[in-house]
Amino acid sequence: MLDIVVTGGLAVLPSGPQLADIGIQGETIAAIGAPGSLAALGPGRVVDAAGQIVIPGGIDPHVHCNWPMPVPDGEAKLTEPASRVSQAALFGGTTTTIDFAPVEGGMTVQQAIEHRQQQWAGQCYGDYAFHTMLLGKLSPEIYGQVAEAVQAGHPSVKIFTTDITPSRKGRMVQFGDIWEVLKVLAKAGGIAAIHAEDNDLVMHMYEKLMREQRTGFENMAEVHTTLSEDLSFNRVIRLASNVEGAALYMMHTSAATGVRAIAAARANGVPIYGETLHQYLMYNSEDYKKPNGQIYHTYPSLKFPEDQAALWEATNHGAIQTVATDEICCPLRIKLQGRRIDDTTGGNAGVQPRVSLIYTETVEKRGYGLNHFVELVSTNAAKIMGLYPRKGALAVGSDADIVLLDTRQRHIVRAADMHEADYSPWEGRDLAAWPSLTMLRGKVMVENGALKGALTDGKFLPRKVPDEIRARPAV
Repeated sequence: MLDIVVTGGLAVLPSGPQLADIGIQGETIAAIGAPGSLAALGPGRVVDAAGQIVIPGGIDPHVHCNWPMPVPDGEAKLTEPASRVSQAALFGGTTTTIDFAPVEGGMTVQQAIEHRQQQWAGQCYGDYAFHTMLLGKLSPEIYGQVAEAVQAGHPSVKIFTTDITPSRKGRMVQFGDIWEVLKVLAKAGGIAAIHAEDNDLVMHMYEKLMREQRTGFENMAEVHTTLSEDLSFNRVIRLASNVEGAALYMMHTSAATGVRAIAAARANGVPIYGETLHQYLMYNSEDYKKPNGQIYHTYPSLKFPEDQAALWEATNHGAIQTVATDEICCPLRIKLQGRRIDDTTGGNAGVQPRVSLIYTETVEKRGYGLNHFVELVSTNAAKIMGLYPRKGALAVGSDADIVLLDTRQRHIVRAADMHEADYSPWEGRDLAAWPSLTMLRGKVMVENGALKGALTDGKFLPRKVPDEIRARPAV
């Protein structure tokens, strides 16, 4: 007996979009059949998806919850917790998020993971996982701890090649240490998630612009330059190319130079994958000049129209495999607190509109196929990060993470109607679709704008990156 059947919708299956019934038993998809075939079996509930697109739950592989937010002349405040971000994600059709476990303050890797698990357990509406985050000068003991963490289900490791701003000393990992981490990950079965900027060049440009008294945040693209992305991406790629089995996930690719570096490496068989952010695709450095232009900013900075064009081209089966958010959920007053190149708040409140934004920009505006759209917001992240086919697919045996994307009426983004911050960088956007129902492992979590789920519904997801992902550019 099936518990739920979703019927009448255009289901985006791995084999392609088709009208189909999807049968759910417990937490997983138990059957997929012709339209009407499963509904006729008399399940516990029939969900009518007629006129809607049925997709697997979105996966955002780059969010920050409970994150320290620097406050000028004050103690850092924490951004909104998983309870709020995961709720917004579900309303927007994202069922799984991946945050970070920073190893700092003398913690071991395991202690860092346990600390984050304490913050998330029982406090998350959706499913979740963590990238381990290494910071600063690495001790010799850390490498064995990283290997153990990979084996325990935490296979992705975040590394910075820059301190980002002059006030954030201690983030950058030295290239010799990165080399050693890549060796460990190659042997243990992990993947390196890189924030790549050339620290020497970034800090030089901070000093230069401050000396020239051009400190307004509208000059940010002159600090976090396209050349910096070029130098850093290629340097990391050269390291990985000299470590057999080393795999790379280049976070928040922002420039045409990064796109070219990833594309060239993939053409040479390097197992490297590109992530960009929806703000890089839809905004550029000219948007800093708008009123409250800080709302569009994240690190690295927005770049130029030609970089936007290159990023869009790269999403079309090129160097970009995933579109993430770099989610930072905080009030507008915090987002606007800095006005200088060295104190502007990064990150964006964007996890709720992400799926619908990318549908509108890819399917409606650029003619991408439905499977391609689903790959960018769900499937590719699942494959790269070791969650597929449990996540990211409408397939028998997969978790019943199911979203009904309603294209029958357009949706205008209003911060007042959403569940994130008191502002939205997407305010007023006209979207071609919006989720009417979001299901997590067979449970309806959001339906027709109402929350049905509980904070205890989210589960931690141990992961294992497949060998094929680490052997070659597999997606």
